[in-house]
Amino acid sequence: MLDIDMDTKPYQLSLIILISLLLITAGCMQAPLVSTEQLPEQQEVSTGMPVVIPDTGKSTAIVTPTPAPSSTASPPPTATNTPFPFGQELTISYLRELEIEGSEINLEEELSPGTNYQRYLASYLSEGYRIYGLLTIPYGDPPEGGFKAIVFNHGYIPPDEYRTEERYEAYVNYLARSGFVVFKIDYRGHGQSEGYPSGGYFSPGYTIDAISALKSLQRLEIVDPEGIGMWGHSMAGNLVLRAMLVEPDIKAGVIWAGAIYSYEDFTNYGINDTSYRPPATPEDAPETDFLSYSRIIFATYGWPDLDHPYWKAVSLTENLSYLTSPIQIHHAQIDPVVTIRYSYRLVEKLLLENKAYEFYIYEGGGHNLNSPYFDQAMLRTVQFFEDNL
Repeated sequence: MLDIDMDTKPYQLSLIILISLLLITAGCMQAPLVSTEQLPEQQEVSTGMPVVIPDTGKSTAIVTPTPAPSSTASPPPTATNTPFPFGQELTISYLRELEIEGSEINLEEELSPGTNYQRYLASYLSEGYRIYGLLTIPYGDPPEGGFKAIVFNHGYIPPDEYRTEERYEAYVNYLARSGFVVFKIDYRGHGQSEGYPSGGYFSPGYTIDAISALKSLQRLEIVDPEGIGMWGHSMAGNLVLRAMLVEPDIKAGVIWAGAIYSYEDFTNYGINDTSYRPPATPEDAPETDFLSYSRIIFATYGWPDLDHPYWKAVSLTENLSYLTSPIQIHHAQIDPVVTIRYSYRLVEKLLLENKAYEFYIYEGGGHNLNSPYFDQAMLRTVQFFEDNL
């Protein structure tokens, strides 16, 4: 939970308001700059049959191999309009029916170059909002078919503090140096992006921004339209998996220290993010703010319970039958912000659904997988994208 001392506050928060507040926008702490030191010696990994990793025990790196396709697997359910009177835009079936479009990408400003790539401040349209981001393009002619590309989704940063060129530099640089086009997007309401910062859990806005970025990259002649993946950290772990359930053109997804794959798992594990601050409400914000919106959802459907049709419809893990692309998961054994139990539960569900995934556990590195684990995790991330894009 957020670090709130109820005895020292001038007001009392009820439990339901607190959980609403957390679920709306409490993502996870943004990673600081990380040095890219020499890769430590590789650890032995499991190469046997897929197994569910227990909550206890010690292992620095465990890989679950891609399971073989099952000829008896049932086809994904057909997306239909959901019957819920309130909050249906959060359901997976509703999102799958949306016509999410991209736009031409505008190169707004040429930035200082990287080692073997050029950097730009770029923009595109998402639901009519102009969204900005950092775009990297490798030097030289693209290979036959175009460059492979990655939509890069950052974790929680207070929207009024977010800056396009700050933080996650080491992550973006590593992927860009490896030859990918990288588009680190500024969600709506972040940096120069238009719109209201609606949060990652009770609004589909950030997910739509990420899918729109993919659709926009597909319009670039230098990009392989069938070779685009997504990367996400912390809050964006939820975003990446949600987007993969909605958009099959995401050919591979990588999640670092992700959280909240169902709303029920949040009630079990919580999040300890002391960086969270409620965003200031602008004059043109929706009449019903997002805190009130989430409270209405709780009042309508009750406490998150997967036996309830609504909570099942909005759960990512209950809709994994829509997942058609492989996913790679990284998590530190001891993560002070997002417990690794989120990843354990996700892996259990992926295994049950016979989905293609890899799961790596690290003895250290914390929430951001800091050095020396950073280099090992990035090397595996790059190899996964190269193998699957």
